[in-house]
Amino acid sequence: MGHHHHGHSHHHSTGQANKRNLLFAMLIIGSWMFIQFIGGLWTGSLALLADAVHMFNDFANLFISFLAITLAAKAATKTRTFGNHRYEVLSSLLNSVMLLVIAFFIVREAIGRFIEPEEVMGSGMIVLAFIGLLANLGAMYVLMRGDVKNNLNMRGAYLHVLSDTLGSVAAVLAGVIILTTGWYLADPILSIVIALMIALSAIRLLKDTLHVLMEGTPKYIDIDEVNAKILAIDGVKRVHDLHVWTITSGMDRLSAHVVIDADKKIDAQDVLMRANDYFQHTLHIENTTIQIERE
Repeated sequence: MGHHHHGHSHHHSTGQANKRNLLFAMLIIGSWMFIQFIGGLWTGSLALLADAVHMFNDFANLFISFLAITLAAKAATKTRTFGNHRYEVLSSLLNSVMLLVIAFFIVREAIGRFIEPEEVMGSGMIVLAFIGLLANLGAMYVLMRGDVKNNLNMRGAYLHVLSDTLGSVAAVLAGVIILTTGWYLADPILSIVIALMIALSAIRLLKDTLHVLMEGTPKYIDIDEVNAKILAIDGVKRVHDLHVWTITSGMDRLSAHVVIDADKKIDAQDVLMRANDYFQHTLHIENTTIQIERE
């Protein structure tokens, strides 16, 4: 039992850190989004307006991620025995779908600008986009201190800010091109490039999120190898109903039926201890349900 508690408190502390980082990022992005929206209207730049809308979306998504962590921290109940951890996974599902929607709208608007190019104030655009870039880099730095590699929810939040940062880079580039060459199409062309980059990262996130929701085996676990390791324990004859799945990022679960030899004097408790030792120390899965059956 001691083991289980440790895993939970660790999840709790990273949750607190992630929450703090999300709040900081929300402050940076929220304040800048407002300025950029006004700037976009003033300069007539699609890239800036797209960026402001994108930032609003970032803000909303950071907020959703923040909400998800807050809800996930609530204790398990009789009706939700696993607790509310899936909120984090649902949040990353929402994040990935929103990213795809944004990408679609940017492309649609850009195509409209190919057909009818619009004049853009290059200089105003560069200044605003550059400040936006700094704001995004600040938010990215803050989020990087959280668990963006393994936590799907944090990864979704981070991807939003990253795609936004690319947006700012493109807006700066477009501004420079427009200012030096007067070629207004630079604005929509670069917008499409960003949209495609956003779509790619969104599809990847969506795939990973659906994998968790479909209770797929965690990526780093090889079921055949786990099976072989259990079979290698002295006295184990067969393993069936072996399942490994993820509740939310960093919380994996395992269950299995282990059939032991009835003839030999095999101690079921000993088999259980050995199996659990492997699950906890090699696979780092704290919560397991093993049923021992005699042949």
